[in-house]
Amino acid sequence: MDTIKIVGFTGSLRKGSYNRGALRAAKELLPEGAELEILDLSAIPFFNQDLEGGELPAPVTEFKKKVAEADALLIATPEYNYSIPPVLKNALDWASRDAAKPLSGKPTALFSVSSSALGGARAQYHLRQVAVILNLKLLNQPEVFVAFAREKFDADGNLQDENTKRYLSGLVNALVDLARAEK
Repeated sequence: MDTIKIVGFTGSLRKGSYNRGALRAAKELLPEGAELEILDLSAIPFFNQDLEGGELPAPVTEFKKKVAEADALLIATPEYNYSIPPVLKNALDWASRDAAKPLSGKPTALFSVSSSALGGARAQYHLRQVAVILNLKLLNQPEVFVAFAREKFDADGNLQDENTKRYLSGLVNALVDLARAEK
């Protein structure tokens, strides 16, 4: 059985990001035969169409390469003003501007982590809208919204809540199943 290679990333740049902590937890919850590489989006410059005609910035090239090589994507988003963070949208914009279309048809699972009672639901639904034009093959179920994040992570940003771990496990298992079906 081939290993399913998943690339995960979040739009949160905060050192103690709950979304990054949840991605680390998801990595530990993967089924056998799957691996998750967590990417850092902080070095990707803001999209500028003027840069497309020449050599792209190295972080952009590396991000596009990792996305293209992945069998699936796992995206964690915080909610900023009822929407997705600009860092996340920016990375997706860069990847969408590629003749090889590395995002198109890519099996993708989304989840959101927030300190609010809604768990980032508005951001996740906005990200689902963006995913339509990107032609991501979204996993619709299960939906995972992690609310009241402060109560679920320790001081080092590690996920402690067993129910949340169970939901994340269901999500990553379903993503691996979808990626296997697409191979």
